[in-house]
Amino acid sequence: MNSFTIKDLENLSGVKAHTLRIWEQRYSFLKPNRTFTNIRYYSNEELKNILNIALLNKYGFKISHIDKMTKEERNEKTLSLNQHEAQQERVVNELVEYMVNLDSLSFENTLTNYIQIKGIECTITDIIFSYMEKIGILWLTNHINPAQEHLVTNIIRQKLTVGIDNITPLVSANKTILLFLPETEYHELGLLFMYYLLKKRGVNVIYLGCNVPLADVGYVVNVKKPDYLYCHITRPGQSFNLDKFLANISKNLSSTPCIISGQIIQNCKKKILKPVIFKRNITEVMDFISNL
Repeated sequence: MNSFTIKDLENLSGVKAHTLRIWEQRYSFLKPNRTFTNIRYYSNEELKNILNIALLNKYGFKISHIDKMTKEERNEKTLSLNQHEAQQERVVNELVEYMVNLDSLSFENTLTNYIQIKGIECTITDIIFSYMEKIGILWLTNHINPAQEHLVTNIIRQKLTVGIDNITPLVSANKTILLFLPETEYHELGLLFMYYLLKKRGVNVIYLGCNVPLADVGYVVNVKKPDYLYCHITRPGQSFNLDKFLANISKNLSSTPCIISGQIIQNCKKKILKPVIFKRNITEVMDFISNL
């Protein structure tokens, strides 16, 4: 069983920790356990419970009304939400629940069904990317068991790979972008997501994959002369130093703009040296692709 902190619940549900504490005091639906030092922690069931409650509250149900519902009634109400955004969030929450429970069959079936209805691109942008953003903080803080992470990432990787293979671009952007992950970084879902979006828009993609030494990137750059480099960094190994990595890019690959996105740059406040460009969210990433 996993144990989640109140900060984990805040990140996953969108409900501020202060509000969660108030709900604990006033209502009966959230009852955290406590460590011997009196620190709150939450079980898998409590996580699933708060995800449904937060969704209902966001889309119009008063928290006092939700408190009077049974668990079954709350589940029914979440299924009946008809706003498009609410339905997307519900699916993302379901994926979180299936991951927590190691329910790979339900996880894959949910993605497959959404792909059949909405198509692979909508599934990637509406569901997979939102899911990855939601659980990314848990990966960074090691609050996900490695088995849970491997289970879901392998399923998502399969869906992305099939989507990439089946693309027939309708236009050509007349650009070449080299995709890579730095040494000690093996989390390639974000990079595969970029591969899909770029290929869909007719960009020529050179995909080097994960754990690539910067010297190897430089070799390919000298031979292929790409218009951009791109890497999406989620959770590299402990030996990875972001400042050193950025400095090496600036020193050794200064002639080619290098776009960097991912969890690791979200709180980076230091001055960014050329040719590095940060894209801190999906909107900035999509704007970059649209302007190619």
